[in-house]
Amino acid sequence: MRFVPVTSLLLCSWLAMPASAASAQDWLQRLAEAERRQSFHGTFVYERNGSFSTHSVARRVEEGGVLRERLLQLDGPAQEVVRVDGQVECVSDALTDQLVNSQVWPARQLDVKQLTEWYDLRVVGESRVAGREAVVLALLPRDQHRYGIELHLDQATSLPLKSLLLNDKGQLLERFQFTQLETEVAPTLQEVTRGSDCEPARITEAQKVAETEWQSDWLPPGFSLSAVTNRRSPASDESVTCMVFDDGLAKFSVFLEPLRGAAVEDARSQLGPTVAVSRRLSTTDGDMMVTVVGEIPLGTAERVALSMRSAEVQASR
Repeated sequence: MRFVPVTSLLLCSWLAMPASAASAQDWLQRLAEAERRQSFHGTFVYERNGSFSTHSVARRVEEGGVLRERLLQLDGPAQEVVRVDGQVECVSDALTDQLVNSQVWPARQLDVKQLTEWYDLRVVGESRVAGREAVVLALLPRDQHRYGIELHLDQATSLPLKSLLLNDKGQLLERFQFTQLETEVAPTLQEVTRGSDCEPARITEAQKVAETEWQSDWLPPGFSLSAVTNRRSPASDESVTCMVFDDGLAKFSVFLEPLRGAAVEDARSQLGPTVAVSRRLSTTDGDMMVTVVGEIPLGTAERVALSMRSAEVQASR
């Protein structure tokens, strides 16, 4: 991220606020701990590309550390997703993908030491969200390949009350913000149990990373391959390989699908923070469509798409 504009935005917004004595690294560690141990329920708004939706969420930490979550969409069609220990148990058909596949904040997997290599972590002030006192953190990227984040953590529990994703100009790309949060009384088991209209999710077994037939000539610094899955394409019934890359915070996926003679054009698009770049790739087994999808800058996604090669091509070099 061209971080000077983002830095200016954050510091100007919170310059008058007193900073917390704890460091940003301390607060992120507290956040990760709270995500593992703290039950809660509440409502939040989600904003992307000028579009808003409202949701209720209930999280119950059970004996043995089992974590159950239920997310309901409160406006528009009634939609639902239930997760157990981060795995989707059921989902309504029309629920948007980014709310199914992500958390409000991916704290349980945070590696603070790793993040400091790619982000400048700062406490920049205090705020008040959903009637609760919060400390404000800035996560400022050290390069142009990831976005900046403004994070408001509850001072009492360290849970995330508000998260803003910002581009290099300080413009808002995505917002999660609680409007009500209850942490004193845990949700009941019934409150985190799926409803009758929530369809059981079909889980795709992950392959071993070493088994993938695809590699990248270039990745943004700090990103590494974290998962490989195969799934059936709903359009062609072909087997689609999905490679997931992350830097400990930001994440993107690369989908590789055989075209079998289909006429498909290269494409690029962006909706809020989410970009999608598709390009045709010629291989000895026929043309493939490479699609990069994730919350990374468009130029970074395009470079990743251009870098994809089969292991056979890599070995011949």
